[in-house]
Amino acid sequence: MPNLLIELFSEEIPARMQAQAAETLRKNVTDGLVEAGLTYAGAKAFSTPRRLTLAVEGLLGESPDIREERKGPKVGAPEKAIEGFLRGAGVSREALEERETPKGAVYFATIEKTGRPAEEIVAEVLEAVIRGFPWPKSMRWGAGSLRWVRPLHSILCLLDDESGARTVPLTIDGIEAGDSTEGHRFMSKGRFSVASFEDYEARLKRAHVLLDPEERADHIWQEATNRAFARGLEVVEDKGLLREVAGLVEWPVVLMGEIDEEFLELPPEVLQTSMKEHQKFFSVKSPKTGRIERFVTVANRETADNGATILAGNQKVLSARLADAKFFWENDLRVAKAGMEDWVDGLSSVTFHAKLGSQAERVTRIAALAREIAPHVGADPDKAEEAARIAKADLRSEMVGEFPELQGAMGRYYALEAGRDADVADACRDHWKPLGQDDSVPSAPVSVAVALADKIDTLTGFWAIDEKPTGSKDPYALRRAALGVIRLVLGNGIRVELVQQLLFGRCFDHLFSIKELHILNDELNAAMVTVQSRKKPQPESFSDWRNVIEEVQNSEGQIEAFESRIAAVNRAYQKARIIATNLLAFFHDRLKVHLKGEGIRYDVIDACLAMEGSDDLALLVKRAEALSDFLKTDDGENLTQGFKRANNILTQAEEKDGVEYSFGADIKFAETDAEKALFAALDAADARIKPAMEAEEFAEAMRAMASLRAPVDAFFEAVQINAESDVLRRNRLNLLSRIRSVCSGVADLSRLEG
Repeated sequence: MPNLLIELFSEEIPARMQAQAAETLRKNVTDGLVEAGLTYAGAKAFSTPRRLTLAVEGLLGESPDIREERKGPKVGAPEKAIEGFLRGAGVSREALEERETPKGAVYFATIEKTGRPAEEIVAEVLEAVIRGFPWPKSMRWGAGSLRWVRPLHSILCLLDDESGARTVPLTIDGIEAGDSTEGHRFMSKGRFSVASFEDYEARLKRAHVLLDPEERADHIWQEATNRAFARGLEVVEDKGLLREVAGLVEWPVVLMGEIDEEFLELPPEVLQTSMKEHQKFFSVKSPKTGRIERFVTVANRETADNGATILAGNQKVLSARLADAKFFWENDLRVAKAGMEDWVDGLSSVTFHAKLGSQAERVTRIAALAREIAPHVGADPDKAEEAARIAKADLRSEMVGEFPELQGAMGRYYALEAGRDADVADACRDHWKPLGQDDSVPSAPVSVAVALADKIDTLTGFWAIDEKPTGSKDPYALRRAALGVIRLVLGNGIRVELVQQLLFGRCFDHLFSIKELHILNDELNAAMVTVQSRKKPQPESFSDWRNVIEEVQNSEGQIEAFESRIAAVNRAYQKARIIATNLLAFFHDRLKVHLKGEGIRYDVIDACLAMEGSDDLALLVKRAEALSDFLKTDDGENLTQGFKRANNILTQAEEKDGVEYSFGADIKFAETDAEKALFAALDAADARIKPAMEAEEFAEAMRAMASLRAPVDAFFEAVQINAESDVLRRNRLNLLSRIRSVCSGVADLSRLEG
């Protein structure tokens, strides 16, 4: 069996595209080969800045002969149907055979395909892959029609086996496939021929090209950490930057440089971000102080002066970049020391969303919600509100304007410079978190309150204007926001009823704004004696407004002129309830995805969602974890089957008889020991399950339920449910109902699969 080697050699491929391009080449070529009848033993793809490479092992030398029988339309079918079948099968009318079937006479066609050599199939597949390659961006050059990410210079396409290597004949837009390639752009001269993948990889290495991107990344990291260690420093880990840099060089040469003394006092995040974004440098810090002191850069060639000239040029450019960062930092400090008020006021000119207002309006909502959440998370309400009011202020700073990824991190520095408490400053940094599955979850109470308020305001706002994620589209990162709420709640053990305590009121505020409530309240105060005489305070949230509604509706002085306005508020009230319920379902969907990663099945979560308290996520997960552990035991699995058997029999009997068997099981009608034992077991289990569930001791409730396994098994083995006596039958069906109700006190086991 021959091995196949393909290399597509071009100008530099952007680093961000290389990994996906290599995988696309592997998948599209191998899929095409298999579809044409050529199976293979294994395939691996590689990428460098100037080449995509695919090595396929154990390829068939030729596709097998195929004889296929295909059923067609009925004899006498419309002529167009028959002609379509002939075209699809690739046969003539004379080749059709009529056969009798249970549905009448039918045409059959026998299709025979002779096997083809691998060279022919490979050439056909590779040309189709190259011409249809799905680059994110591509270009056409010269007189040809081929589009590629950068000009394509050569194609290497080689089959090798025991008899030797042979080039696959292929020409695309004047580029003829061959058996040669080039090495490093600067450290190697001329093209060279290869005879196999092993020969290709070895000769590339001698020509100063490391083919495997993982090998290049490992080499860079090892060299960088060794150089840092020798100076008592450590490299700041950045896997994304490491992948990118490995895609920028074919022969990585690691160099360490110095940062000018005048920039060393800049915040570490500023130095790290500036060097990463502008220069693709790794930061090197002191493990004792955390201060960034040096940088690591990766050159693409060896030089006679061991990189001294390269480092000098890099340091000169870096100093210019850091001078800009220092300028931003010093300007921002002047605003921060004045209290950050200029930035806070400036948020009114920053639009968050056309339908949701400015960032300033959003900050007002978040501050009110953070204050409301604070008692649930053990935070000081005043500090939570203070932190929320300045958390977005750094969006107006020059530093964040240059480096948006520093939002939050810079907010903390500026808050400290403004004289704010450390926990308020920390909340400015941490309220964005968690940004993803691997990001850390804030645990400081003030940070948690503001982070929750920020994400809940975002979610309720976009739900209120019906801008929800659809399919793979999620332009406002609402799935991430929901996962952030889930991780904050679970990570901090927060007990809160989402709909009643958080979502409902926020949805109402988005539908019927606080400004509108103030206007309506002023009108009511001016027109109604009963309200006017009490000097009621202005409502600040939905909970305040609900009291106003109730008092107005119960007042003898209610004026008809306001009925339509009050009706509008009530419509918003009802709509807010629907939106909050829908949003809770979205949280549940994200929770399923989150818990699946922790080994908890979807159906287990569904069984717990059917119980009361499903909007208390911490309670829900606690119950789901206990049920999941229970179902992994023999008792759990067998009892579940017993429950389902009881539920199925009971459901069928209720449908047949048109009655509900849910009350009246009496031990005095029990004839067998198994029946009596089950009565006793259900009484004992019920006595344990109810207090355990009330105390949220779910593991104890599961143990109590497990005690039913043996008596339920024995009952089904010894007792005939559909007895001849109607009294016995009804009593036994009611006993099955007790099994269902006792077990359902823990979770809705009917939702479990299997």
